[in-house]
Amino acid sequence: MQQPITGYHQDDEGHWVAELACGHNQHVRHQPPFINRPWVVSAAGRTAKLGILLDCKKCDRGAAPDRP
Repeated sequence: MQQPITGYHQDDEGHWVAELACGHNQHVRHQPPFINRPWVVSAAGRTAKLGILLDCKKCDRGAAPDRP
């Protein structure tokens, strides 16, 4: 299910995590050549992607939200 990004935070290892409108979290990594998300490495890039839709596998499974 497609869900918009509403914010970001970093996990304990410093990796960026997108906060989705559904209450789930999803890592958004830039690890070329396998994952190409250069926008993740800058604040301006992350801000520009607020509102874009990501495929939320947790919603597809009916999982409880990661945050209230």
